[in-house]
Amino acid sequence: MSFEKLNSVLAKTYENFPKGRFISLVILRKTQSETIFRTEGSGEPMCSEFVSAGITNARIIQRLVMTKRKQIAPERRYGREFLRAHELLHTNKAGSLCSLNTNSPCEMCVDCFLYGFAAGGGGAQKSRVWTEDAFTVLPATDVLGDRTINAIYENGTMRDQNGNASTALNTSEYIKPGVHFLDIVTLKDVTADELRYVIGNILLTTRYGAVSSRVGRMENQILGIFGSITELPSSLELVQAVYDALPQPLEHPLNGDVLTEKIKEVISNWKNRRGISVQLSEAELTDLIADVDNNWCESERDNFLKRLDESYQEFRKPPAESKNGKKKGKKATAEVES
Repeated sequence: MSFEKLNSVLAKTYENFPKGRFISLVILRKTQSETIFRTEGSGEPMCSEFVSAGITNARIIQRLVMTKRKQIAPERRYGREFLRAHELLHTNKAGSLCSLNTNSPCEMCVDCFLYGFAAGGGGAQKSRVWTEDAFTVLPATDVLGDRTINAIYENGTMRDQNGNASTALNTSEYIKPGVHFLDIVTLKDVTADELRYVIGNILLTTRYGAVSSRVGRMENQILGIFGSITELPSSLELVQAVYDALPQPLEHPLNGDVLTEKIKEVISNWKNRRGISVQLSEAELTDLIADVDNNWCESERDNFLKRLDESYQEFRKPPAESKNGKKKGKKATAEVES
């Protein structure tokens, strides 16, 4: 029933040309462990911006930022793990398997069609998964901590076998567990199976940021799904409106139930905004996520991914032929992640 309600903004099949159909997901991301979001190497400060605390509260505060690439890259890689496991990644023009950040997309797999790619010689596919920076509800000063990092030798001390002291001692910032980021992900001209694929990637991805094999555990929760002919208000506007609605004063950790309630109150008014035509109810949202879980389960995943892969078949083209009958070479450039 929930997918039927979205029919007006869902594409029946993949199409090369956009038709102005938007599906937007309101996502609450909560850190479950220490987490690190930065753009440079070890010791650099967390990503942050100075913004207004709320829409009516004009006080300037510093908020932590989970940048768009910090969101989309892990989720994209998660989906590709299963495409690889089910042998649904195609070979590129050089004959090697499609891989991220190698300047050689295959241009034919689910990931390339949905999340996009860029290649030299004119080949390109713009991503249909649009993201923007996610912001913390609370100021950065409330949700940051410092951690001293050291590296001991195998003898269990900070000195090697010759008695030399280790120099691997550093203090680094980290984001505390229980910190909430608010985010909006917009999907443009997607089919029902593409929607299932993206939602599955979001809900099943659990590690983000730097040193994700040690820290960076995060839980994602979808609190609203809208259909429209335009984008929703921005993630920043959402977090500011929620900040105004929360009972003051605020301190870390926030009460998750109260925060969720206020988010739902804020987005409940968006149905009246220009261009927004569909908002799933809580029951419909629950049904849709149950449908996603069913398609991603062990018994159905192979059929689901193969069905999605086959939906692009008529749009796959062999490498272009030159006048002498040989394949044209394309010097690939960087891939597009968002």
